[in-house]
Amino acid sequence: MTEPFRQSFTAAPEHIDVMGHVNNAVWVQWVQDMATAHWDAVAEPDHARDFVWLVVRHEIDYRGNISEGESVTGETWIPGDARGATSARRVDFRNDQGKVIVSALTTWAMLDRETQRLVRVRPEVIAPFRVDQGE
Repeated sequence: MTEPFRQSFTAAPEHIDVMGHVNNAVWVQWVQDMATAHWDAVAEPDHARDFVWLVVRHEIDYRGNISEGESVTGETWIPGDARGATSARRVDFRNDQGKVIVSALTTWAMLDRETQRLVRVRPEVIAPFRVDQGE
């Protein structure tokens, strides 16, 4: 078990919607960017070579937002065991006061990169991503 993976994002003009804050679609993109960066940074080389992940579900709670020029720090981790070919992932975005303003629980499916078929997630594949917190 390790610490959550962290990455910062700053709201640029293209991220802002008609309400003057980061658009919901951008938050979804940042969730995916976090998961991809975490996989790229931590996965064992043979796992990165052999497997690919696809999102199958997003659940997002919006408790706040940021405006152009403001930043958030995202934290992501895998909170529990895999279920067959799927694994849950938490992503929390904190504003500069440390308050969680957007929280996501996403479900990802693991596929064999060559065959593009679902494969059971083995414990050793997700072990480096697990954090003993949250759920």
